[in-house]
Amino acid sequence: MQWLILGASGQVGRELSRSLQPLGRGAALSRQQCDLAKAGAVAEAIAHHQPTVVINAAAYTAVDRAEDEPQLAQRINAEAVEELAGACAERGVALVHYSTDYVFSGQGDTPFREDDETAPLSAYGKSKLAGERAIARSGANALIFRTSWVYASHGSNFVKTMLRLGRERDDLSVIDDQIGAPTWAATIADVTALTLHAWQREQWSPSLAGVYHLSASGETSWHGFAQAVFEQAVALQLIDRASVPRVAPILSSDYPQKAPRPMNSRLDVARLEQAFGLAMPAWREALRACLRELT
Repeated sequence: MQWLILGASGQVGRELSRSLQPLGRGAALSRQQCDLAKAGAVAEAIAHHQPTVVINAAAYTAVDRAEDEPQLAQRINAEAVEELAGACAERGVALVHYSTDYVFSGQGDTPFREDDETAPLSAYGKSKLAGERAIARSGANALIFRTSWVYASHGSNFVKTMLRLGRERDDLSVIDDQIGAPTWAATIADVTALTLHAWQREQWSPSLAGVYHLSASGETSWHGFAQAVFEQAVALQLIDRASVPRVAPILSSDYPQKAPRPMNSRLDVARLEQAFGLAMPAWREALRACLRELT
């Protein structure tokens, strides 16, 4: 397998550079090496590297800023993805692309399935859905993985923010009425590698292509996630128990943000597990493994 990673300096991209090593050879391009904001950049990268499969981990992910920069979000998350999918379809290259729970309205209290109606609330969510639709129109042989609440031991994310704020403050307030599954970037990368291995063995069969939900199993709120971060950080001796801040639950309405967030970010992963014979890890177990890296 000759793979090409786009967005290699991001949370998922960095993990992909590790997880794809056993599958063959490839190139991992950062935003500086392949900027999706630049028209034609992705087609040039594919023509130069001639991959068997492209894994697109690049995206505009600044959810609130996207409300002020909808054109840039649309350019990176939709127009560049359309160019990428078209180039892959033209050259017969397989494609893996990551989307988000933000394509849904967030209504209800049951996990969303892949075929549930989409209704994004934000400019970011709309741009990601437009990217999904562009891939579908292109005819590219593609896997689209919708993920949720991504974090890692590197980069900027909720886990690292909580640990930093915990060192700086005695009291924190964290939203308790948005529910989802925190998903470790390493889990996403490892699942991607496993699915690619299975897909290659099936000669890149279009029957396996399509949209899949990829998140850890279980559910919690942002408040519950924060509490788990501090509990496990103490157990792993990352921080002293005496320095753990008080974490108060609040409502979304108590913490207004420019972009509306889905209240329900649960994703049903049954299709992914059944299609590829996988078992998604519990979110607490993955969080523990991530925090071990920080020790």
